[in-house]
Amino acid sequence: MQTLPNPTTTAYSNLNTDTTIHRRKTRPVKVGDITIGGGYPVVVQSMINEDTLDIDGSVAAIRRLHEIGCEIVRVTVPSMAHAVALAEIKQKLIQTYKPVPLVADVHHNGMKIALEVAKHVDKVRINPGLYVFEKPKANRTEYTQAEFDEIGEKIRETLEPLVISLRDQGKAMRIGVNHGSLAERMVFTYGDTPEGMVESALEFVRICESLNFRNLVISLKASRVPVMLAAYRLQALRMDELGMDYPLHLGVTEAGDGEYGRIKSTAGIGTLLAEGIGDTIRVSLTEAPEKEIPVCYGILQALGLRKTMVEYVACPSCGRTLFNLEEVLHNVREATKHLTGLDIAVMGCIVNGPGEMADADYGYVGKQAGYISLYRGREEIKKVPESQGVEELISLIKADGRWVDP
Repeated sequence: MQTLPNPTTTAYSNLNTDTTIHRRKTRPVKVGDITIGGGYPVVVQSMINEDTLDIDGSVAAIRRLHEIGCEIVRVTVPSMAHAVALAEIKQKLIQTYKPVPLVADVHHNGMKIALEVAKHVDKVRINPGLYVFEKPKANRTEYTQAEFDEIGEKIRETLEPLVISLRDQGKAMRIGVNHGSLAERMVFTYGDTPEGMVESALEFVRICESLNFRNLVISLKASRVPVMLAAYRLQALRMDELGMDYPLHLGVTEAGDGEYGRIKSTAGIGTLLAEGIGDTIRVSLTEAPEKEIPVCYGILQALGLRKTMVEYVACPSCGRTLFNLEEVLHNVREATKHLTGLDIAVMGCIVNGPGEMADADYGYVGKQAGYISLYRGREEIKKVPESQGVEELISLIKADGRWVDP
């Protein structure tokens, strides 16, 4: 016979039952007209996949993303020509649409490129593992402290002009570490580990701080969720120990596509957000960037961090269900999905009705064959024929003054 643990004598006695997410305190970092951190809502980001040299295509792609809720848009800048093109993209957005917070992605010895593009965007993202290229030595097995420090000094010399430029313009930088592109000396010194990722980020943070530049956002992305979780947790811990309060950009890089890509991203991003870690997110899917935005907002809504859609509560259906639950839920959603901020429950029977609807604003509950009951909160308002259920639900919402026309 199985014996259950005694909650008063096991680790369960220390269980935290607080349902409120207490976000890590971070400094506010402005990116255009959006603020990351500082207690502001978690920001949603994505990245266009058009060639930045395609001015019209890039402008259209940025606008598509921004119109559906992408608050900051990243653009790749692999060459000086792309940096110059971004200036035209920004101006064309202002002329034909509106200003959109833009981030330039700079890689592979992109010092001159970064300096140019810093004039035209709101934030520059650099990857510490690629920003200063270290030519590997054959048969190397370790770095001496002198070699380690020498490369660190070269990094400082290379990074300093960009830091000063962004500092003097009041713009931001993302120090974006990727597990798959750690600098060789970090791998040899700390291993291919979350610790190596954190030390890579902190090296660049310290350079920025020494130049009195603190408009920083940090990311530590990995394609494996456990590595990503460990890196962000360690980064938050180390920054807290060092008195650093920089916001964190969350993401599972190369998550893939389809259902698994979404599950993988949610497992990583949602877990950290639930722990209070994270100020801005990107779901990286091998799909059109527009497909990323609903996943981001879905994660935030599920955790109660942002409410941008109707919250539907629905039971999974069983033999007690008194109507076609899937069909009714679809009909209710189609009629009410524009009522942002409401919670609406659709429950198949009275067993799963008032109790399990929790704190829904309105409930649609199977009462008996052919009839449903409508609820306001936990109060039953009326019983109506199932054929009139959706129509009567709308009437109830209108009577309460909570209806808006789509």
